[in-house]
Amino acid sequence: MGLFRRKKEELICPMTGSLLSIEQVPDPVFADKVMGDGFAVDIEAGDIIAPISGIVTAAFPTGHAFGITNAEGMEVLIHIGIDTVTLNGHGFQVFVKQGDSVKQGKLLARVDTDYVEAQGLSLISPVVFTGGESVVLLKKGGVKAGDRDVVRIIG
Repeated sequence: MGLFRRKKEELICPMTGSLLSIEQVPDPVFADKVMGDGFAVDIEAGDIIAPISGIVTAAFPTGHAFGITNAEGMEVLIHIGIDTVTLNGHGFQVFVKQGDSVKQGKLLARVDTDYVEAQGLSLISPVVFTGGESVVLLKKGGVKAGDRDVVRIIG
């Protein structure tokens, strides 16, 4: 009858900044959707939160990227900045590790935006759905970590 069917969790924005289409990311791997469709945020504040509840399937030791898979099997990759792997973890404080179970909204990492910019690196941060989903932007301009109705995921 469906009386006890769980409501599907709606994605929340994982960071605060300016919302961009994935095609606007200054890295062809993301802009050309090689890893999947998604969106990006040009970060203005350093807290990065889990956009969905699930298991942390990837947590790079450098703190620049995280993968989360939810109970329905949707995989989300959050990549903080462009070429930030070259910082070897400097400027990143990580709060989760691979294998952790996280609730939507949990703090994953904190990035020192001033430090990253001082290194000449971009804070444009792709959020990619690696399972073949398509993404439609529902907003333009500024978004805050935790905002709903930022994108619609199809598929």
